[in-house]
Amino acid sequence: MSMTASHHELDLEALEQLSTGAHSMGTSAVRTCEMITGAVVLATCNRFELYLDLVDGAAAPGSPGTLSERDLAHAADEVARLIAVESGVSQEAARSAFTVRSGEGVTQHLFTVASGLDSMVVGEREIAGQVRRALDASHAESTTSPRLERLFQSASRASKRVAHTTHLGADGRSVVSVGLDLAEASIPPWRQTSAVIVGTGAYAGATVAALRARGCVDIAVYSASGRAEQFATARGVDAVTDLVTALGEADLVVSCSGAGRGNRLARPSAGPGEAAAPGSGLRTDDPSDLRYILETAAVVAARDDAAVRAGDDGTARPLVVLDLALHHDVDPGVGDIDQVLLMDLGTIRSHAPSTSSLPVRAAREIVAAAVTEFTVGETLRAADSVVVGLRDRITAEVEAELARSAGSFTTDADRAAHEKSLRRFAATLLHRGITRIRDAARAGEPLEEVAEDTATVLTMRWNGRRAVPGAGPATPVAEPRHSPRDGLAAG
Repeated sequence: MSMTASHHELDLEALEQLSTGAHSMGTSAVRTCEMITGAVVLATCNRFELYLDLVDGAAAPGSPGTLSERDLAHAADEVARLIAVESGVSQEAARSAFTVRSGEGVTQHLFTVASGLDSMVVGEREIAGQVRRALDASHAESTTSPRLERLFQSASRASKRVAHTTHLGADGRSVVSVGLDLAEASIPPWRQTSAVIVGTGAYAGATVAALRARGCVDIAVYSASGRAEQFATARGVDAVTDLVTALGEADLVVSCSGAGRGNRLARPSAGPGEAAAPGSGLRTDDPSDLRYILETAAVVAARDDAAVRAGDDGTARPLVVLDLALHHDVDPGVGDIDQVLLMDLGTIRSHAPSTSSLPVRAAREIVAAAVTEFTVGETLRAADSVVVGLRDRITAEVEAELARSAGSFTTDADRAAHEKSLRRFAATLLHRGITRIRDAARAGEPLEEVAEDTATVLTMRWNGRRAVPGAGPATPVAEPRHSPRDGLAAG
């Protein structure tokens, strides 16, 4: 089964809050819940997902079976409780934040994610590496399982096939990289660019890395929640407390706090008469709490300061503002200010491959084929255990029949002929049984019933032989042509 929360349902601040302690969640889930035998955690800038292997074989990711509602709910509730403890949100909020999948739905979702088809910018390639690292982390924590291993390895192979076949990764980059590429034409060379990042979450960290990769060295960070100093120290950038002054000196602003408007998660409760502070994670209907992090007035004041510094003979440099928050950190009115270029996620997405483009359609076809291939493989793997059971049962039946009839022969030649006949019949029956079991597995039919019908043919053979009056063990008896239920040929 899987539990997934992403940018489709939550804003970045809520996701960041929810994924607090994500690094240890796999270990906690395996140790705490007896049903969970394996876990892989995928936590990125815009998603928090847990892939769980449960004791019940029907829970296997990608298997044709489905979890019972009771088992599914129990595992989801246990994980939600652990997440609530780590993140400080209520258990109800944690549980409602996740979409729970089982069976083939797990495979379909992970393969789609790994191929960049579920990202903010369709086709981005960062997620492929994040999926691989999630499995590596599970290895390091000893929380993976053979089934999860196969699932994630297959997802990575599907992602590589998409990249090599469609070249989608060449066009579909990350949200941050697409935004910086768009900004590049309107700012000084990167080594001369002064950049301010608003926010300290995962996107802010990705922005620092992307700016440095382009050669930008003048990077500052601002946080309304007071976390700028810690973030800046860890990454070797500057922390600022006066946003207006920082804006006045900036060429580029990347705002990705997600603390403006959005779908916030509920903490257990606020005290009596206590107001929910902006960014606190509490639900609130107070319009005063739904404010922008970057207001038009602040940017106007910053531009005025920049003009004063430029003097009568100078011109204030243009300012590019990238609003990467799902629900807008930046007041849209900022885009109307002279010499300010505002680009939000809508602008960035318009420069990414369309979801109806040929490469994207080709990628989805590759993913669909990979999902089918994996599901069939897992189904046949499950069928193998049924085949082993059938083989053991047929072998035991043959040996028992040989033991029963051992004293009924007058010559060794008759005994040898009888044994040869039995073993040849058993081998034919097993071969046909294996074929039928594999066909049933592909068709989603109950495998145990097929195995039972195959073994019944053998039992009927023995009973039929003994039922013929005066027939000794070596007397030929007509063998059944079909099994009772599935038409298995036995003659």
